[in-house]
Amino acid sequence: MTERDAMPVPAFADADRIDRDGFALLHGAIPAERIPGLQATFDAGVLANHDWPVPRGADWRHALLDTEPGVQAVCRLPAVLSAVGALIGERFFLAQVEGREPLPSGGHQGLHRDFSAQRPGDTALAIVFLDDYGPANGATRIVPGSHRLPSFDFDDTSAAIQLSGRAGDILVFTADLVHAGSLNASGGRRRSLLMSFFAAPLYPSHLTTAHLRNIRMPAAWFDPPAGAAQRGATSTRSTG
Repeated sequence: MTERDAMPVPAFADADRIDRDGFALLHGAIPAERIPGLQATFDAGVLANHDWPVPRGADWRHALLDTEPGVQAVCRLPAVLSAVGALIGERFFLAQVEGREPLPSGGHQGLHRDFSAQRPGDTALAIVFLDDYGPANGATRIVPGSHRLPSFDFDDTSAAIQLSGRAGDILVFTADLVHAGSLNASGGRRRSLLMSFFAAPLYPSHLTTAHLRNIRMPAAWFDPPAGAAQRGATSTRSTG
């Protein structure tokens, strides 16, 4: 699929809320019967950290699976694309998907922002949970609405909430939202797919770094509904 062939995506049901909160948690987005197959795809795609073009963190397991049909189908779920369209608010593309899992006693991150690449709202991420998740196995923490703050004290965890739910849930959020992984204290499995979506102007820079991220799939292009235009640009964060 080329930029010229961009597919339209449906309007998000609560666009005002995702714009305000910076995220949406889509419960049960993947039917339970599809989860075992995705888990098996994850396990088959695991590569040692030193086998990636750029070495990965030692306390995480990473899986190369971006060309797998089942994974690509998840990336194109209408609910995911509509949430991303509401956040980015203009033509966008699916840039990357990979598997990630915190190892036992690993996975802790300090609160942080991944940051939009060039301007607020041009990057959205989605985490597909392939196992049940919660505080015990290192579930993601987020600070709702933090994408709108011009600055943030990352040492202040008082506003952070830790997510919990079932395999098949999907978290979609703007890259400017403050978030973090947590310690996998129980050692239980918490496999996930991490997707990255970028606004169309970022395509040239994406191509220059794709080989460093072991991206094999071509970009897939999408157009949000007209009413979603430039929603992401309302963020007021600064990079200072």
